[in-house]
Amino acid sequence: MVSTYERYTWGIVFVLLIVFAVPWFLWGSSTVVAGLPVWLWWHIGWMVLASFVFWLFSRRAWGLWIEGTP
Repeated sequence: MVSTYERYTWGIVFVLLIVFAVPWFLWGSSTVVAGLPVWLWWHIGWMVLASFVFWLFSRRAWGLWIEGTP
């Protein structure tokens, strides 16, 4: 069973992942790193982070907000 604190923490983590999925602060940037635009590197890093968070969620809190637990 997941505590209320952990429920809110996972909620905040998922909201942050959604907010930073689109690098709005990099719009208009023409910076290139290793031949790729910096915004593309942002997406690569974000995908790695999101994959890790989803893996961690599946290990620690799978079923949260789904199985009808209070």
